[in-house]
Amino acid sequence: MIKLKYVIVLSLCFLVQISAQNNTTIKALLNTLRQYELEEFNPSLNLFNPKDSLGIKLREAFIWKYNYLAFGNLEKRNFKPEKDNYTLENGLLNIYYGDYLISKGTEESIPYNYYQKSQEIADAINSPVLLCEALKRMTSIINKNEKNLDDLKNLLKKYKDAAYDDFEKDLSTLAKIRAYSYIEQKPYIQELNQGLSSALANENKTIIASYYKLLGVKHDVYARYLETNNISKNNYSKSLNYYDKSLNIWQSYNYAFSKKKQIGIIINKGIVHYFSNNQKEAQKYLNKAKESIDSTDYNNNILYYQWYSLSLAKEKKYKSAYKHKFDENQLREDRYQEKSEITVAEINTKYETEKKEKQLLIEQQQKKQNKNIAIGLGISLLFGSIIALLLFKNTRKKQRLAEQAKALESQKLATVLKEQELVSIDAMIEGQEKERQRIANDLHDDLGGLMATVKLHFNALKEKQTPDLFDKTTTLLDEAYHKIRSIAHTKNSGVIAKQGLLIALQNMADKISTSNKISVDVIDHGLENRLENSLELTIFRIVQELITNVIKHAEATEAVIHLTNHDDILNIMIEDNGKGFNPNQITTKNKGMGLSSIDKRVEHLNGKMTIESEQGSGTTIIIDIPT
Repeated sequence: MIKLKYVIVLSLCFLVQISAQNNTTIKALLNTLRQYELEEFNPSLNLFNPKDSLGIKLREAFIWKYNYLAFGNLEKRNFKPEKDNYTLENGLLNIYYGDYLISKGTEESIPYNYYQKSQEIADAINSPVLLCEALKRMTSIINKNEKNLDDLKNLLKKYKDAAYDDFEKDLSTLAKIRAYSYIEQKPYIQELNQGLSSALANENKTIIASYYKLLGVKHDVYARYLETNNISKNNYSKSLNYYDKSLNIWQSYNYAFSKKKQIGIIINKGIVHYFSNNQKEAQKYLNKAKESIDSTDYNNNILYYQWYSLSLAKEKKYKSAYKHKFDENQLREDRYQEKSEITVAEINTKYETEKKEKQLLIEQQQKKQNKNIAIGLGISLLFGSIIALLLFKNTRKKQRLAEQAKALESQKLATVLKEQELVSIDAMIEGQEKERQRIANDLHDDLGGLMATVKLHFNALKEKQTPDLFDKTTTLLDEAYHKIRSIAHTKNSGVIAKQGLLIALQNMADKISTSNKISVDVIDHGLENRLENSLELTIFRIVQELITNVIKHAEATEAVIHLTNHDDILNIMIEDNGKGFNPNQITTKNKGMGLSSIDKRVEHLNGKMTIESEQGSGTTIIIDIPT
């Protein structure tokens, strides 16, 4: 029974590990494509060699997407998604099949349905990666059509909530600004600059380029508004500047997707010159774009003919303008015709495709079942031998735990002995303080009173004896009285003495430096005035305890005591160059090395203690106490 349990658990772990590795590779491939890092694609693709039909389709989809971005290749591949399959692979197949349909000019409602299916799968398997890929495409389609604004706002919010890294967060912000600028007819220049700052900070090059282009469009529109309302004329320099910045980024990529972006920006620059009434420059940029436009790129071809026709009309070259306008309209008709034909083709082949897919699914399920049986037998044989190894490792682990427990008991014993030693030292210091206070009280209450009485008696005899003699005697008695009074006033300063905390610590440091193999320095700031006497005494004990720890445990050659009094806070920092330790090993139950008693004293003073240390790098203890 135990062996069977091990085999089942380990078999599941093995399969889960394979699945996790596949998902990690898939996400890596997706990342290279979404950020246009195409030079990294082929090495990553070599790590993804699936055996199942769904994985093979996904590999085909990745290859198609790469070829389309890199070379503009529209060759169809066999990667249509499966129905009712809720996996990451099938979700991505819906994404890339929708991309394929858009690249072929299909009516956008059809790829939108595939993106929507991918969103459904992402929600089911809780995949932010897949959800972001679906939502960014859905928002783009709705935004282009300028309808279903409530749906667009809802999708934008979902996209923002699903953004799982800096790239997606920057992209979701850009999508929202782009959409809302059309919905509300506002320039959103400030929001664009803020989004651009975030993209620059995260070094998302393609998003930065998109921000620059959108800023160029907004400044172009704003310049037209100023000119139309007679506020300013020919204020198009900002727009051209942002277009150039975007163009420079896209020119750093030598791929088809980047060339298409460059063509769009060059056309936009021609449009700017058209509105600034510089038709020569406008036509120069439009012709430059035309030289690179592919015949299948309907959007940029239509834009070229549209604005070139308008530019010619402004120059009153109506015949040429009419010809270009005719070509524009012909392209628009061809474009819609292609969309219609593709949609009909999809409908006509739908039944045959579903029939073939069902047959293929039955064959794949049978193969998968046979494959699972073979894998199960292989795993049973494989893990039968692994069980013995695991049992051996388990025995070794128990031995190590026993050894660790023994070492822990020894450490606890050493800690108890150290704590007892520190308690004894603390009790000795407290006894010395009580003895000094008792002596001071005796001097003040007994001897002081007696000397005052003697003085009164001498004053009574003053009239009967020589005045000079009595004056001298009185002076001597006054001096003796003041000395006794001075001694009594030090009753609470057994350690601190009348010089205060700073002098006491300096004296302690000097004694330690001369009698040990360690040099102790005291550095102060803001201690010109004395603190309350009991507070100074407690602080002295805390520092004394910490220096004792350094001497006993740190194996240090140097230690520094920093005292800083600032804004009603006394900061104490003790540094040493000793062997250090791991502060994470210190718990509230086992602080060790006398730290528990010190911590209690600091807590009693409403203070805070922080320990910074690393193995081999010394220790710094920082204490902040309100004064």
